[in-house]
Amino acid sequence: MKEPLLSLELPVLPLRNTVVLPHVTTAVDVGRPKSKRAVEEALQGDRFIFLVTQKDPEVDSPEPEDLYEYGTLAVVKQALRLPDGSLQVMVEARNRARLLRYVAAPYLRAVGEVLPEGPVEDKELARILISEVQEAFERYLQNHKTIKLDRYQQEAIKSTLDPAILADTVAHYTTWDAQEKQGLLETLSVEERLKRVLALLLRDLERFELDKRIAARVKEQMDQNQREYYLREQMKAIQKELGGGEDFLSEIEELRERIEKKGMPEGVKEKALKELKRLEKMQPGSPEATVSRTYLDWLLDVPWTEADPEVLDIQVTKRVLDEDHYGLKEVKERILEYLAVRQLTQGKEVRGHAPILCFVGPPGVGKTSLGKSIARSMNRRFHRISLGGVRDEAEIRGHRRTYIGALPGKIIQGMKQVGVVNPVFLLDEIDKMSADWRGDPASAMLEVLDPEQNHTFTDHYLDVPYDLSRVFFITTANTLSTIPKPLLDRMEVIEIPGYTALEKRAIARHFRWPFQVKEAGLEGRLEITDRAIDRIVQEYTREAGVRNLDRELSKVARKAAKDYLEAPWEGVRVVDANDLEAYLGVPRHRPDRAEKAPQVGAAQGLAWTPYGGTLLTIEAVAVPGTGKVNLTGNLGEVMKESAHAALTYLRAHREEWGLPEGFHKDFDLHIHVPEGATPKDGPSAGITMATALASALTGRPVRMDIAMTGEITLRGRVLAIGGVKEKLLAAHQAGIYKVILPRENAPELKEVPEEVLKDLEVTFVEEIGEVLRLLLLSPAPPPRTPGERPQPGLGL
Repeated sequence: MKEPLLSLELPVLPLRNTVVLPHVTTAVDVGRPKSKRAVEEALQGDRFIFLVTQKDPEVDSPEPEDLYEYGTLAVVKQALRLPDGSLQVMVEARNRARLLRYVAAPYLRAVGEVLPEGPVEDKELARILISEVQEAFERYLQNHKTIKLDRYQQEAIKSTLDPAILADTVAHYTTWDAQEKQGLLETLSVEERLKRVLALLLRDLERFELDKRIAARVKEQMDQNQREYYLREQMKAIQKELGGGEDFLSEIEELRERIEKKGMPEGVKEKALKELKRLEKMQPGSPEATVSRTYLDWLLDVPWTEADPEVLDIQVTKRVLDEDHYGLKEVKERILEYLAVRQLTQGKEVRGHAPILCFVGPPGVGKTSLGKSIARSMNRRFHRISLGGVRDEAEIRGHRRTYIGALPGKIIQGMKQVGVVNPVFLLDEIDKMSADWRGDPASAMLEVLDPEQNHTFTDHYLDVPYDLSRVFFITTANTLSTIPKPLLDRMEVIEIPGYTALEKRAIARHFRWPFQVKEAGLEGRLEITDRAIDRIVQEYTREAGVRNLDRELSKVARKAAKDYLEAPWEGVRVVDANDLEAYLGVPRHRPDRAEKAPQVGAAQGLAWTPYGGTLLTIEAVAVPGTGKVNLTGNLGEVMKESAHAALTYLRAHREEWGLPEGFHKDFDLHIHVPEGATPKDGPSAGITMATALASALTGRPVRMDIAMTGEITLRGRVLAIGGVKEKLLAAHQAGIYKVILPRENAPELKEVPEEVLKDLEVTFVEEIGEVLRLLLLSPAPPPRTPGERPQPGLGL
C-alpha cells in the first residue's frame, strides 16, 4: 500500500446510519449545533471536511470514541438552510481518510491522513470482477422495488472501467446497512473491495429469488382461495334459490374453522377435513348429511389437547383421604405408595409402568368415594362408568357408523362429558360384566386398561386412534373370581376389607350422623348415644360396609324431624338404645350371644363372612346305627371335607382320646351347623368339628367360654386360616374373651385394634391335641362295646 499523500486538519461531520463513500455526490442533512458549526467552518475555509459515521446512531452528542476511525474526505459544494433551522449540505466525496487525532475546538475537529487508491495488482481479475459486478447490479436494480436510477446513472455505471469508482458507486446506491458499507470503506484493496461488493450483490439476489418463490406460492394460494371463495359464493346463490342453503354453508365454514383450531393429531384432522368435504356435497336435509354432521360434532367435542393442571402431592392426598374416610389404613397406604411413584416420575415417559388400580371389597365400604377423593386430591375431573350388566362389546367400543343411531362407546362418551384428556375414570362393578352373542365387553376392556395399548385406543364410531394414556383408571369389584384373568393381570388389586363394629361406630359418630342431622334440619336439636349406634349396627344392619347403617341413621333423623314438627321440644333430644324400636321398629337381626355353660357335643367356633366375623356353634350327636355320617347346615364341599378329616383323625387316635371301639361302624354321626339357610364353607372349622365329635363320642363337656378357629389335617396339625381380625372382633363382641388360634396366625394380631386385644386371652396351638386337652373337661368314660346303647348325655 502507498504512503498517504496528504495529512490535513479539518472539521469533522458525524453521520447517523449513513456512510458516504468516495466518488459520489450526495446530500446530507445537518441539524445538531456542533455539526452545523463544523459545516460553517468548512465553508469559511477551503470547503474540505471529514465525513465520519457514528458507531451508535442513538448518541446525540458524539465524542471521538463514538466515531469510526475511517471516514471520507469531502468537499462541501453547497449548504441550504431550511425553515426549521437545519442545513441540507451537498457534498462531493473524494478520498478515504483515516483520522489520527482530534483537536480541541467548539466542534469536532481532527487531523487525518488522506488515503489514495492503491494500484490494481491483477488487471485481468479486476476486469472480470468489473463485468460480474455490473451484471449483478443490473439484475439487482431489476429486482429491487425501491431503488430507481435514471438512464444516465445506469449508463455511467455500465461504462465505468475504474474498479474503485465502480465499487464505491454501486455500494452507494444499494440499501445495505451502515456496518456493511463501513466495511467497504475500510477495505483499501480495490480487488478485495470488488469481491465484497459482488458477494453482497449475489446474497441479495438470492434473497430476491426466495422472495419471488414465496410470493408465487402465496399468489397461487390466494388464487386458489379466491377460486374457492368464488365457487362458494356461487353455491350460496344456488342454495339460496333452492331455499335454506345459507345456514348450511355458514355451518360448514364454522365446522372448518373449529377443525383448524381444535389441535387434533394430523391424521385425525385429515379425516375430519375429508368428512367435511363429503358433507359439503350433500343435500342439507339428507340422512347422510345428518350422520356426517353428527360424526364431525363428536370429533370436535371430545378433548384432544385440553387438560386440567394436575396436582401430585401425597401430603394433600393423605389429608383428603383422611377427611373423607375413617380407618382403611392399609388401603390408604397402598394408594399413597402408588401416587408417590406418579409424583416422582411426573413429566417423564413411563408408559407401561402405571398399573390400573382395582378396589375389591364388599358393598358399602367406600370404593367409589375413594375414587372421588383421589380425583379431588389430584385436581382432576371425575367420571363414573357403571359396567354392571354390560353384555355388548359395542357399549365399550361403540357402534360402527353404518348402523342407524350409532354412537361411540362409554369411554369416548365419558371423555366428551369431562372435556379433558386427564380425568379420573371410575369403572364401577367391573366384575359384573358378562358376554353373549353380541361380544365380550371384558375383551374390549383389555385395550382400555393396558398402558401399552391405550394410547391408540380405537372406538368403532370415531374410527381414529384416541390417546387414553393420561386417564387415571380406577376399577371397583366385589369379587375377583368373575374377572377374566387377562383383564385382572392388567390391574393393581387393592383389597378393601369390611369395617369392624368399632369402625362403624366411629364412622357413624363423626361422619354419617352429623350429615343426616344436617339433612333433616335438626342441627343442635338431636343427638344419638354410642349405645344406640352399636345396637343399630348389631340388630338393624348386617353388612360389611356402612350403607345400611347410613340408611337407618337417616330414618332416625327423619322420624325425629316429623316428631319435632308435631310437638317441638326445647334443647337437645338424645336417642338412646332403648328408643330405637320407636324409630326403626322391631330389630331384624339377633346379635351373637355366646353360651357360657359347658356343653356335650357342641363347640364354639368362629367364622368370617363378607359382613364381618361371627360365632359358629357346631353340634355333633352320636346315635346307634351303622356308621353313617350326616352333615347338615348348608355346608360347602371344603367344609364337608374338613368334617371327614376331623373324623378320620379321631378314628386314628381312638385310644388316645378314649373313644368307643368300632364307633365308626356302630354309631351314626350327625354334625350340624345352625342357621341352615345361610351357606357355609371353608376349612377353618376343622378343629371345632373335631372337638364337637370328640365330646359327643366321649360324653365329656366342652368349655363354651372359649372360641376356636383353625384347619385340621389328617395328622392332627392345625393350619393357619384367614379373617383373624374379624373373628377376634366377633368373639369380643359376643362376650368371649378366650380364643384359640393356629400358631401360624400369630403375626396377624398386629391388625387387631389394641382396645380389643387387651381384653382377649389368645392361645396359639400347633396340633389338635392341645385343643382337646384344653377344652374337654371331665375324664373320658369307659369305652363302649359294640351294640351297647349310648349313655345319657353322650349327645345333644
